[in-house]
Amino acid sequence: MTAPLAGIRVLDLAGASGALAGKLLAGLGADVVLAEPSTGSPLRTLPPFWEGAPERERSLFFWFYAAGKRSVVADDPARLGRLADAADVVIDTGPPGHGPAYRRGRERLIVAAITPFGQTGPRAGWHASNLVAEAIGGMSGVNGHPDGPPLAALGLQAYHQAGVQAAIGIVAALIARETSGRGQLVDVALQAAVAGALEHVPGLFHQAGVVPGRQGTLHWTRYFRLGRCRDGWVMHCTLGDWTSLLEWVKADGAGDDIDDPALEDAAQRKDQAERVFHALDAWAARYTVAELHEGAQLRRIPYAAVRAPEALLTDEQLAARGFFVPLEHPGLAPGASMTLPYPGAPFRIGAEPWQVARPPGLDEHGDAVRSEWPAPGGR
Repeated sequence: MTAPLAGIRVLDLAGASGALAGKLLAGLGADVVLAEPSTGSPLRTLPPFWEGAPERERSLFFWFYAAGKRSVVADDPARLGRLADAADVVIDTGPPGHGPAYRRGRERLIVAAITPFGQTGPRAGWHASNLVAEAIGGMSGVNGHPDGPPLAALGLQAYHQAGVQAAIGIVAALIARETSGRGQLVDVALQAAVAGALEHVPGLFHQAGVVPGRQGTLHWTRYFRLGRCRDGWVMHCTLGDWTSLLEWVKADGAGDDIDDPALEDAAQRKDQAERVFHALDAWAARYTVAELHEGAQLRRIPYAAVRAPEALLTDEQLAARGFFVPLEHPGLAPGASMTLPYPGAPFRIGAEPWQVARPPGLDEHGDAVRSEWPAPGGR
């Protein structure tokens, strides 16, 4: 079957802030070529490393973000220009003006330029890391406990939001090019990408005039909160069948302080969330995560186990959908290859295949790209 972006050529010049965009396009079938200096992309030096060995070909960071891409050494402007001549898309994370410059004389080229604050505006020239973007985009301000400081989100959330928005913008520009024949600049700002991904914050402000604050593990709806069991964490939920949940708690000899007819009203449970979850926490502490989760499922109460990342490797649901894909890595063992599980499709488009391939060695595809990417007329 033909992948959605089969035949689309993407020149990936992105650093960490834009690496996800190329990965997503590669998964959709685009030919994503990572242009690297002769010393290798800086992404190859980022930890963690396979078996703790800080070597260029063992960066797990690079493995994840470069999976499915091809590598070519192109460390001079002339060589990069020839690749851009042949490309449909360029992804760039250079300073304002750097990415858009590739569009000069290339009418059909689409450039996704990812910068901290966008190509224009009073902060366009400012620098920012993922942490700074999370903070100034508003994410950190609502993450943490009410009596504590703002907290950084897990992972590279600002970079990921920018990568997703860039990929969406690129696909939209490709569709528009089918009609107009012209490429476009996709201007992605880390700050704006974060601000646009805050879920409840804009909605509560515009609809109710509420400025949300930090709530710890209490969800902004006030119907969910994390609670500790004997051996881990579970997500409580006070929506759904409240009667069944309350009767379960009472059958265990607990819950006297929430055996209140007023709490049959979901709005009351929301208003008194701290009181309700305090009682549920005391009750949950007698159970293991598995016991509480399975008991809730039997009663059709929407509780969830909080899973450790390593538990996903043996998850039955992910296995049934073929989420993890085994890829062979050369050179990890003396004279042999190893097969490692890689995350696969984050979504499906009908029966179209998601493309997954191992990350490339430095300049592994240099000769092939240079022969396959001559600039076609009118591209």
